Amino acid sequence: MAVLKYEEIAEFLRARIAAGEITPGATIPSGRELAEQWDVSRATAIKAVDVLRNDGVVVAKQGTGFVVTETPVARPAGARRAGSARILGGMPFLRVGEPDWAEPPARVAAALGLDPGKQALRRIRVLQLPDGTPNSCVEAWFPPEIAEASPRLADASPIAEGTTRYVRRQTGRGPSEGVDITTVRRVSEAEANLLKVPLDTAVAVLLHTAYDGQGRPLVCEEGVTPASLFEQVDTYAM
Repeated sequence: MAVLKYEEIAEFLRARIAAGEITPGATIPSGRELAEQWDVSRATAIKAVDVLRNDGVVVAKQGTGFVVTETPVARPAGARRAGSARILGGMPFLRVGEPDWAEPPARVAAALGLDPGKQALRRIRVLQLPDGTPNSCVEAWFPPEIAEASPRLADASPIAEGTTRYVRRQTGRGPSEGVDITTVRRVSEAEANLLKVPLDTAVAVLLHTAYDGQGRPLVCEEGVTPASLFEQVDTYAM
């Protein structure tokens, strides 16, 4: 499928941001400048900027234009339907520790198709509510072939373009299908420490696995949210 011009412009800007050429807090070119540089209409240029804004990569700053966000946002595990924007439902987050290689829990290993004893790359984040209190903690597990081809996943610093687009850029593989499984249990001690809740707290656990067009897993995320903060809404035809 051909890449539309506004998508090409958006990806070019993402690449510059990812490479550190446009740093957090710095202004991206204006719609007029982009239109001139790419020989497109201003409407096309603005649409490219809107793509970045919807993904939380840039934010509007009065009197300046659009700047690269200094506080990246992330979404809870799951709910990654096609066409959804990262900025909608996205929250500020804290990275927990350094990404590391570890043996994933059994159901994560099964989702990733890993044999017992095999390791995957783990990234942990805690999503925050507006007052700074924890909303949920998420462990994202990447299979070896994805992690090894995408070295920035092993870096604790935020990936402004988002891990999905970064992985696609590095591997040529993007998500085609997502599977979300929600269960309920009691919080673990490690989770209670991250979420700052008592050990008898009930939590909703959402296991999200993204697969590419050939059915190969790209990532498996386990998101844990206190029951009092968890809400799932589905809208469907009847």
